[in-house]
Amino acid sequence: MTRINQLLFAYMAAVGLAAGTGLVLAPQIQDFWIKPFFWILIALLIFDIGAHLVAQAAPGSLLTMPARLIALGIGIVAMMAIPAVAGVPIRFV
Repeated sequence: MTRINQLLFAYMAAVGLAAGTGLVLAPQIQDFWIKPFFWILIALLIFDIGAHLVAQAAPGSLLTMPARLIALGIGIVAMMAIPAVAGVPIRFV
């Protein structure tokens, strides 16, 4: 596994935990016009753009699609796990 993939997975775990914690501490933020699922997608996009700008590589050449999908899954699972453990009902739609 490459270093960029490790950084991506750690970043997405942190983003998912932060989003889940935010949903537990302030459940009203799930009514924001950008839904929590999209927070994770936006964070993934920010990482991808940042990696591209830092490495000066061709767009899409640093991260593979399987790595992106695994990172998305890590972020979603982390975001859903925190409210589930805390017993806070949440909506993702």
